[in-house]
Amino acid sequence: MTQSIHSSEPIATDEKNNLKYLFIIGVLFFVFGFVTWLGSVLIPYLKITCQLNNISSYLVAFSFYISYLLLALPSAALLKKTGFKNGMVVGLVLISVGTLLFIPAAKSRIFLLFLVGQFIQGSGLAILQTAANPYVVMLGPRKSAAKRISIMGICNGIAGIIAPIILGAILLNDSDQTNLNQYAADLAKKSMVLQQIANKVIAPYAFMTILLLLIAIFIYRSGLPEIDPEKEEDTSIKNDQNKTSVFQFPHLMIGVLSLFLYVGVEVIAGDSIILYGASQGIALSTAKFFTSFTLSGMLIGYLIGIIAIPRFLSQEKALQISAILGIVFCLLALATNGKISLTFIALLGLANALIYPSIWPLALNGLGSFTKIGSSLLIMAIGGGAILPLIYGRIADHFSPHQAYWMVIPCYLVILFYAVRGHKLVSK
Repeated sequence: MTQSIHSSEPIATDEKNNLKYLFIIGVLFFVFGFVTWLGSVLIPYLKITCQLNNISSYLVAFSFYISYLLLALPSAALLKKTGFKNGMVVGLVLISVGTLLFIPAAKSRIFLLFLVGQFIQGSGLAILQTAANPYVVMLGPRKSAAKRISIMGICNGIAGIIAPIILGAILLNDSDQTNLNQYAADLAKKSMVLQQIANKVIAPYAFMTILLLLIAIFIYRSGLPEIDPEKEEDTSIKNDQNKTSVFQFPHLMIGVLSLFLYVGVEVIAGDSIILYGASQGIALSTAKFFTSFTLSGMLIGYLIGIIAIPRFLSQEKALQISAILGIVFCLLALATNGKISLTFIALLGLANALIYPSIWPLALNGLGSFTKIGSSLLIMAIGGGAILPLIYGRIADHFSPHQAYWMVIPCYLVILFYAVRGHKLVSK
């Protein structure tokens, strides 16, 4: 029988077990990062393979992240039936179904099949994250939750750095649109070349499918214990007494909005930088590394969080600094061009690193029996990664990829408000 523990109890009674559970969840966060940040390569790859414009290419991100918006609440219902560990296994299997679908999608070069594959992968990740994020928050004292999520962010970030490099090396070498222009008058030859480019995705996604299934078996056979979030007792604000609805927690509602805007900004910073580099005259064979620069900045930010929180920085202060840095870096990117501007877009990764780890514990604080539904709402907020990049793509088509970054600044302003005041709001 699977061990069950309450969130107010220590999940492990000794350091060895605690490290074991962190390692297991760390494996899942590595999967999150690897699968998620493949989109930064898939967007320019599918833009060429399926001959898309900017806004159509960002449907790749939309189809992936919209699954969080649609599947978060069903994921919570699933976890009530399966428990956290078995739910994680279901999520991994579902992701593998999505990666497997890329094989017929590549062979037929049907863009819709790629989008369906992306949606299924996102659905699996929605289940995984609905379980894993509150698990990490409850793995110890709430005041150090951002530190633990930062450790998980290291796993996520390392995977995010590796994924675009590996897939980019396979998919984007000799795949520039300029190389295809020479076949403009020979449609048969152009179609053959496009099919050759499309076929490049088959081997890596077949390998990923097998690997995901092996990880699912590993998680199933692990000793990961169950948790019971509804038994939460560790709060610093009013708990759930006399509350009849999750919407009676304004600090959670504003936290959901802040997370929605943050994920949108994070996806824009990571997924747009390759095409932005191409718009600045840089070849895709070189630009394919730019997302890894952004994620390297995030990795540095996570390390700062591990060292500084809560010893030198509170979660609230880390969130304030992050939002301010985001505004400053974005303004500097807009004020410059070329490689300097690209550098500031990459630095958004550093600004973004501690936003996600800080919002989660602040938003879940004091929810008590509403913790599961609160977690589901925060997972739904990841759907911001579906909506905001589409808006960015639309602005980029009408103006320029450079000027489209103006939309990021209001998002950081909302996050700054949450860091300063929004997280303190309590309903009467």
